[in-house]
Order: sequence, then C-alpha cells, then structure tokens
Amino acid sequence: MFENKGRTEIEQLGEFGLIEHLTKHFEIKNSSSVKGIGDDAAVLNFENKKTLISTDLLLEGIHFDLAYTPLKHLGYKAVQVNLSDIYAMNGTATQITVSIGISSKFPLEAVEELYQGISIACEKYGVDLVGGDTSSSKQGLVISVTSIGFAEEDKICYRNGAQEGDLLCVSGDLGGAYIGLQLLEREKGIFLENPNIQPDLEGKDYIVERQLKPEARKDIVEALELMKIKPTSMIDVSDGLASEILHLCKQSNKGCSLYEDKIPIDPMTYDTARDFGLDPTVCALNGGEDYELLFTVSQNDFEIIKNNPDISIIGHITEPAAGCHLISKSQKVHELKAQGWNAFKKSV
Repeated sequence: MFENKGRTEIEQLGEFGLIEHLTKHFEIKNSSSVKGIGDDAAVLNFENKKTLISTDLLLEGIHFDLAYTPLKHLGYKAVQVNLSDIYAMNGTATQITVSIGISSKFPLEAVEELYQGISIACEKYGVDLVGGDTSSSKQGLVISVTSIGFAEEDKICYRNGAQEGDLLCVSGDLGGAYIGLQLLEREKGIFLENPNIQPDLEGKDYIVERQLKPEARKDIVEALELMKIKPTSMIDVSDGLASEILHLCKQSNKGCSLYEDKIPIDPMTYDTARDFGLDPTVCALNGGEDYELLFTVSQNDFEIIKNNPDISIIGHITEPAAGCHLISKSQKVHELKAQGWNAFKKSV
C-alpha cells in the first residue's frame, strides 16, 4: 500500500497533503457513499433506511500502549471497536471517518502503518473511509473513529427490549482479551527490567490477538438474519459481561439469572488465567474488550438458536423484583455486580 522507507517528517506534507497521501488508496465500495473524501463533507444516501452512528475515542496511555501494540494492529482495532457498536444495533456498517492527533515523534511511515491496519479492516468488513481530520498532539497519539451504518426500522435492536422469560445469549468466548492484556503487561515489565530478555508469547497467539486484533461480530448479525431471529435487546461486550448484562437489565427494567457454568471461556484463557492466579469467571465477567455480542431472544427461538456453535445461552431474563443474579457452579446465588475495568485491573 505504501512504499516509503526510512523516516519522513509529517510537516513536509502539511495537513491536506497528509490526508491525501494516507487516503488515496481507499476505494468506495458502498452505493450509499455518494461522496467520500475530497470535499467539505461526505454525502451519504441510505434511502428509506434508518441511519446508525457511533463514535469512539482511543488515547495513548489510556486505551493502548505502543510498547506492545503494533500500529497496524491498532488501526485495525480502532475500526473494529466502532463497527461493533453498529452490529450491536443489528445494523449494517457501511462508512467510517477517522481523525488522528499525532505528536512529532511519529514519522510519516508510522502513520502509514496505522492506516494500513485501517485499510485492512475496511476491506474485510466492506466499509468506506469517507472523511476525518488530522492534527498535531502534545499528548501522544489520539484516534477518533466514527462508524456509520443503517438498518430497517423494524430490525433495529435496542438495549431496552428484553422481556421476562427471554433467553440471555452471547457470541464467541469471553475473558481472552483481558488475559491477553495481562500477558502483554507481564512481558513488558520483564523487558523493562532486562532488555536482553525477549518476550515469551509462544503458544499464546489466540489471547494476544483477542487483545491486539479483535474482530467485530458482523457474522453473528448475519447468522441471526439467516435464522430469522430478531433479538429483543442487544449490546456489545466492551466493558465486561457483568456490566453489559446490567445495562440490558436496567434499560429493560428487568432482572436476570446468569449461570456460571454456561459462560463460554476458551481453554487457553482458562489455563492462562489460572497461571496468573486469577479466576477465569471473574475475568470473563469484568475483563472487557472482547467485543462479542450479548443479546436476548424469545424462548420460542430456543430450538433454532441452540444448535449454533458460536452462540451460548447463558441465562434468562426475570421480573424486575427478582434482581440480577449469578448462579455459581455449586448452585450458590450471588448478586451480579460489575467491578469495571479500572477496579479490576491489577499488576501481575
């Protein structure tokens, strides 16, 4: 995509030159993208569909650490984080805008790597880059991505539609991104103490990728469409399973029963958590950044959805007075609480 080698100072291009350089290889794929980059604003046409829009901000030192995050992976992840919000509304993502703030420590070649990751994500998920902005930053790298998409009005899934008796479902597996982060942080700490020791990530590709290169679950939205199932409520798992379940229950004014033995946890996640002295269930409940889809469906859909290998039924929705509970493997009932990312994070 880019062929520059060595170090090129960004100021040689200027703002508009930089934007043109970084975006000239992006091609328009969607008919809804009437006008992309090159004018004062993008022009989109979704005809009779409802437009979906979501924005996320990623800050160096808060949301990512460049000590172990390749810029290409970061660009890819920045797009995934935003597309996931569109899929969580049962929608189709079609466009993104990308704005970055960059400090003088980044040469042009570094920004090109970032945009290579963005380009790969756009190609894989069929979305168009239609705008954005660039600016200098004194606080390190700042990335803001806005995702845009559409859905038929009667197919949009909100957080407030869960009904008593609905099945609580989640895609994929949980906790891997958090354990991947703990592994990367540990290896970073070892390297800082002794730069001669190389990171030991052998055999841990899956959990490392869960952290550095997550995949938004467009495939689950497509699978639900093929099964003719419309979830009654839906949210993506960005802050941990417990937090997201509580969001659905609060918005829907319902309670829930979540069964610990039904929570999907990959064996590598489970074993590595144990190696760190962490409870795998707690990692799944509070780790975050898995970007799986959590949703509720009617009990009438049980026979259809039970055979999907990438969807787990982990509980059910109850009346509001019943509250939100976790039923442990030993059948003990605990109040479901969200510890949150900051409270959960610990050094290892």
